[in-house]
Amino acid sequence: MARNLQELLDEKGSAVELLRNSRLGAYIYPVVPAEFSNWRREQKAWRESAVLFDQSHHMVNFFVSGPDALRLLSETGINSFANFPVGTAKQFVPTASNGGVIGDGILFHETQGEYVYVGRAPAADWLQFHAETGGYDVEFRYDDRSPSRPYGEAVHRDYYRFQIQGPNAWPIIEKLAGGPVEQVKFFHMGQIEIAGERVSTLRHGMAGAPGLEIWGPYAQHGKIRDAILEAGAEFGIEPCGSRAYSSNTLESGWIPSPLPAIYSGEGERAFREWLPTSSYEAVNALAGSFVSESIDDYYLNPWELGYGSFVKFDHDFIGRDALERLNTDAQRKKVTLAWNDEDLAKILASPVDRDGRGYQFFDLPNANYGSSNYDAVIDADGTDVGLSLFTGVTANEKRGLSLATVDRDIPIGTEVRVVWGEPDGGSGKTTVEPHEQIAVRAVVSPVPYAETARLEYQGGWRSTGAL
Repeated sequence: MARNLQELLDEKGSAVELLRNSRLGAYIYPVVPAEFSNWRREQKAWRESAVLFDQSHHMVNFFVSGPDALRLLSETGINSFANFPVGTAKQFVPTASNGGVIGDGILFHETQGEYVYVGRAPAADWLQFHAETGGYDVEFRYDDRSPSRPYGEAVHRDYYRFQIQGPNAWPIIEKLAGGPVEQVKFFHMGQIEIAGERVSTLRHGMAGAPGLEIWGPYAQHGKIRDAILEAGAEFGIEPCGSRAYSSNTLESGWIPSPLPAIYSGEGERAFREWLPTSSYEAVNALAGSFVSESIDDYYLNPWELGYGSFVKFDHDFIGRDALERLNTDAQRKKVTLAWNDEDLAKILASPVDRDGRGYQFFDLPNANYGSSNYDAVIDADGTDVGLSLFTGVTANEKRGLSLATVDRDIPIGTEVRVVWGEPDGGSGKTTVEPHEQIAVRAVVSPVPYAETARLEYQGGWRSTGAL
């Protein structure tokens, strides 16, 4: 019986086969209801009025402090930490020794020498492993995401975490605060009072228009949520369910779930031996039409994901040597692919196809059927030119979109094909039933796709600048 990820890989003999046939099932955003009104209305709210995102449950909080806390972050992140004052936040991107991205999240520098990472599990696991084994003088705590299937059991987090986003966000925030609120710089923190409680704030933007992220003790979750919805009613605020929440990235351009680049190589062996068989990395479901015998072919470097400007060689960090060897001008680039309406309609109609196996099910608005999704992007000659990594539908743009990384010489406006569905009728994942593949026409388009996001995001957030 395997005791850790490395032993599991040794038993299986192939990381690709292990992950492509994961029995994890559908990826669940826990606790928050799927819909409050309907996902189309909720999507439109972040573009037309305002939306309340409840982020309290689906992310890991990793708290780290002590004399070596900043050194731990600097030696594991591609970002520069030469300037990271109290009261600011930055996107944190760690890489493995091979230069492949492990994940990303947001680092908050709340008080002197105390930091909080908020994001998906892979980067948090990476930080905890190095905090435990790297000889750092730090204290840390891992506050795991809420259970995907609590079955009625009580759920508790250290913090609630909300975002108020949309064109009407700021009038709502000022109504809550009882007066004008300074629009501090992007990714800078502050405090306001809501319903008699002091809450922490971060100037942020997820859905195009600038907004505010707020957090505080989880015991105040209901009180703060009710106050926001009451204050926002006259401004058209909508609470956003987990079904629409995950699709906002189609418009804003962030690729949320690359495969962690840790499944091969001696440099990460100790990490794999540290990870239990129940870890995210061990049960992760790899999906899509792109299939390679080598797990290394699924790894993505920072330039392919749009993080190239974050890489700063002003410090030593894991993966630096591999990244320095890259020809950055030859790396693929992040784009949006706008799917052809007729081809998408064929896929959506296939559940009622009574004559054939149909196509892989395309759920709405988030069509991804694995934790990490890799669909082949081909040109008119059938040559692989990229990877489609996150797919769905947005009611704001009224079209199917996917976030992708494609060869750098492919210009905006080029028509390519996204191969939808897995080869040989599909893998052993529980989210897959026997199906046929289809090559979907798609136009290479800007990222972020939403014009408001392209014009209003600052400092490279999911775009082209740097933090």
